[in-house]
Amino acid sequence: MKLAIVTAYPPSKVTLNEYAYHLVKHFRQKEDITEIILLTDRTEGKNDIDFAEAGCKITVNECWTFNSYKNIYSVTKAINETKPDSVLFNLQFMKFGDKKVAAALGLMLPLVCKLKKIPNIVLLHNILEEVDLGKAGFTNNKVMQKIYGFIGNTLTRLILQADVVALTMQKYVDILEEKYNAKNVKLIPHGTFEILEEPAYDVPLQPFKVMTFGKFGTYKKVEGMIEAVELIKQHSNLNLEVVIAGTDNPNTLGYLESVKEAYSRVEGVTFTGYVAEEDVPKLFKESAVVVFPYTSTTGSSGVLHQAGSYGKAVVIPDLGDLALLVKDEGYRGEFFEPESVNSLAQAIVNILSNNTYRVELEKANYKAATAYPMSKIADMYINTFENIINKKEAVIIEDQITA
Repeated sequence: MKLAIVTAYPPSKVTLNEYAYHLVKHFRQKEDITEIILLTDRTEGKNDIDFAEAGCKITVNECWTFNSYKNIYSVTKAINETKPDSVLFNLQFMKFGDKKVAAALGLMLPLVCKLKKIPNIVLLHNILEEVDLGKAGFTNNKVMQKIYGFIGNTLTRLILQADVVALTMQKYVDILEEKYNAKNVKLIPHGTFEILEEPAYDVPLQPFKVMTFGKFGTYKKVEGMIEAVELIKQHSNLNLEVVIAGTDNPNTLGYLESVKEAYSRVEGVTFTGYVAEEDVPKLFKESAVVVFPYTSTTGSSGVLHQAGSYGKAVVIPDLGDLALLVKDEGYRGEFFEPESVNSLAQAIVNILSNNTYRVELEKANYKAATAYPMSKIADMYINTFENIINKKEAVIIEDQITA
């Protein structure tokens, strides 16, 4: 199968680039895949396709630009030129831009593939029905939220024109089936990027590094985490440092710099900036606990799966899809009330003051992470493509018989 994947891809900073990297890494090792064509956004720098493991050929075609109105034309042109057997879209609703028209035009591409009769799957990482538009950085205006809701419904119906829409949570499948009467949606879990050797679960060296990882400024806020660690230092003997790993959300550029300035008096706070793929293992291995300082959620969490693969205890807000994911996939952690510094501080203390409990959480999360390795997720997509192709061939044969 000659597989095209429409996605952002490292060194791109557009969302879901890291997920694409790990999916490609495992797709290329599958015998059913003869070539991978990456239809990516235009970037500066070399695409990260030099894998140590043997695998199929990878071709990169940088054919779209974030917030460009021409993406629907340029990606369609690239599909016409490369002639893939199947197309996988790695999407969320703001994949092609944070401007409404640019985002909407990009999300029409699965319909284009359907009209061209190319087998296609949309991997949809979130659904607008489960996004708090205000906290996620879209809009706090009630009228605009209703408009976004209407636009979201329209775009969802466009996306559902794909042969199959794969969702990372069963709750999303249930919502689309009920609200849109969708018959072509299925659960394919997020998966864990790397399945590593089980860690030794040694007591981490102090100071304990309390780490968070992501794109910050909308519903991911780090002020409360810094204040929670300061509160712990004032009332306990725990030796803690804060590690804030990642960059600003595109909707809140300058956020982390403003936090850095506002908390410049606080000692033991590190802002790493962008974390290159090769630096991720060290980041997690040196952390004593991984914190999710979220006030809302927009889907499954890649960081949670990464934390599990490194055998790390996690501190999680008791809200929405993240709490549901923890329950469904077998992860464990300490929950806290969103936007409560005291609650977050207590959750961190509960883990780091009890080594036996911390190790218990770490082992549970490693076990949960190993249940869905990316190699297994890649197989699920390949099997789904094969089913789509078989159904299309059956329809063609039936049409020939009845003609």
